[in-house]
Amino acid sequence: TPFQEESISDLLKKHTRLKLQMSNDIYSTYHLYPPPQLSEIKTTVVYPATEKHLQKYLRQEVYLIRETGEDYKNITLPFIQSQSFSIQWVYNILEKTAEADRIIHENPDSSNGFVLIPDFKWNQKQLDDLYLIAICHRRGIKSLRDLTAEHLPLLRNILQEGKEAILKRFGVAGSQLRIYLHYQPSYFHLHVHFTALSYDAPGCSVERAHLLSDVIDNLELDPQYYQKRTLTFALRADEALLKKFQEAGKA
Repeated sequence: TPFQEESISDLLKKHTRLKLQMSNDIYSTYHLYPPPQLSEIKTTVVYPATEKHLQKYLRQEVYLIRETGEDYKNITLPFIQSQSFSIQWVYNILEKTAEADRIIHENPDSSNGFVLIPDFKWNQKQLDDLYLIAICHRRGIKSLRDLTAEHLPLLRNILQEGKEAILKRFGVAGSQLRIYLHYQPSYFHLHVHFTALSYDAPGCSVERAHLLSDVIDNLELDPQYYQKRTLTFALRADEALLKKFQEAGKA
């Protein structure tokens, strides 16, 4: 986990072991062995893990896909519908049977409401890697591809209320946040990522992240924007969806 600012000085005190590697004039390099309290490694356990979980975390070559609106209807959507990746954990959060004490903010409206919760990757001990997720209450919105002008009230609520809640709770202004959706997402229930702008968060690259403010603007210009637009995303070599695109001559 990231070092907290107040603990940095402890790294150079006598209870930290330093092993000199090289010294040349004013420059030296060391191997540093900090005490246990400064050596925390955060872990997430998935148990029991399915074959899909295992594939998700394996290192693989990746390939860019250019998915048209027709490709989504003919290739991606049927593939998504054939999968059985459980999102019961999402419903547990929404129904408050799990993680209820971690909710930072909630708009309870069934159509345009959401819950805001810290992501597992953030331990909430420092703001450098601030990371929260807004999960909409409304079910059936799988991803960016499902969004139309009908969903603008929901998206505006997430953008505005999410920024206000983070400012109130953590003192971080909206201009210091990166607020975006993934395409493709890691799970198919609409959610929005809030990360510190200074944090190079996993999945914030241009081939995956779509700024929420841009999504709202696009839907205001064209209610069917995300049904028409060609979207680019990366797939790993072992992913079954890549094979579907290859069989269709699209990859």
